[in-house]
Amino acid sequence: MTTRIASRPDGPATRGILYVHSAPSALCPHIEWAVGGVLGVAVSLDWTPQPAQPGSYRAELSWSGTAGTAAAVASALRGWNHLRFEITEEPTTSTEGTRFSCTPDLGIFHAITGPHGDILIPEDRLKAAVVKAALGDTTLLLEIDHLLGKPWDDELETFRHAGEGAPVRWLHQVV
Repeated sequence: MTTRIASRPDGPATRGILYVHSAPSALCPHIEWAVGGVLGVAVSLDWTPQPAQPGSYRAELSWSGTAGTAAAVASALRGWNHLRFEITEEPTTSTEGTRFSCTPDLGIFHAITGPHGDILIPEDRLKAAVVKAALGDTTLLLEIDHLLGKPWDDELETFRHAGEGAPVRWLHQVV
């Protein structure tokens, strides 16, 4: 089934993928409602059991919309207990891409991504990491790992592999 989303005039067109890595069954309809509210269309995800966490479910959704959609979806989903998700947004000719990751223990991670998916770290954040390491608060390696989202990747990796071969539903934008 293909769902069409009318383009909002507030930004360039882009696309991305929402990965709900694990959610309790009671939360699944609320996730659909929140994502549909951002996308402006009813969303019905194909939920499958998440083998990495018995009793939880996973789903994937490919979407098309305007730049900033990933941030709006991440904001709508952040802070919900027992929810693990990632959402990506491809760069456009006038915007960088983005990646958000969220786990119950770590909260939300945001990174700017380039055209090839690489995480781009702003200069001021690198400088701050160097200063923190120089003051002895942490090590530079730990700070760089944090800037790259390594703690989130480490926690989500098991859930990512458990989702291999899962069905994906595409949402297309009307231009």
